[in-house]
Amino acid sequence: MTDQDQPQLQVQRSNRHQFKQAMFARVTFYPTLFYNVFMEKVTKRNWYDRIDENMILGALPFRSIAPEMVQQENIKAVVSMNEDYELWAFSNNKEKWSKLGVEFLQLATTDIFEAPCQEKLWSGVQFINRFLPKEKRMQSLVDAAEEFKEDRVGTVYVHCKAGRTRSATLVGCYLMMRNGWSPERAVQHMRECRPHVLLGSKQWEAMRIFHSTRLGSSAAGQKPPTQ
Repeated sequence: MTDQDQPQLQVQRSNRHQFKQAMFARVTFYPTLFYNVFMEKVTKRNWYDRIDENMILGALPFRSIAPEMVQQENIKAVVSMNEDYELWAFSNNKEKWSKLGVEFLQLATTDIFEAPCQEKLWSGVQFINRFLPKEKRMQSLVDAAEEFKEDRVGTVYVHCKAGRTRSATLVGCYLMMRNGWSPERAVQHMRECRPHVLLGSKQWEAMRIFHSTRLGSSAAGQKPPTQ
């Protein structure tokens, strides 16, 4: 093997590793989804929790509960961090959400092993901002060419499978951007609202990169909120 072969070999190994991760996520999807249902029934875990007046962080929104949930929680938009195979059996796609008067954004991210990329996190926060009240919108994200519509204001439901890792990463970035918080403060707030939020090293890294590139030093030295 020559030195020229090394980069190609590394790429092949990386591709095989990513393939194995993706397959593991697929194989474990249904068992872990049913585990989440079980935990919601026998523990104090909620299927979803309100994070602030315009944000809900939750698990996969089943079609059977979607119409009632939209009405009760004034849901105007849904952001899904799921891949296609996670949605087709139990949850709505863009067309079905549209029939309920709900806008939909999918930012597909592999479960368990991956964090949303920076482009998806930024797109997600920009999308969420469109549904905030005019006086609470993040002005740096407002498209001057887009007309503000009062009837669009409401709640955004952000979800993955369990509503604790992939979706929590995006909601954390939204909280940092909206409130000028540090990653630590954003996560602490989410855990106060939804105690089983669980971020791994990749999700923490994604939030810290987002904070450093989008907020810079604006939240440096900030202390976590007291209980």
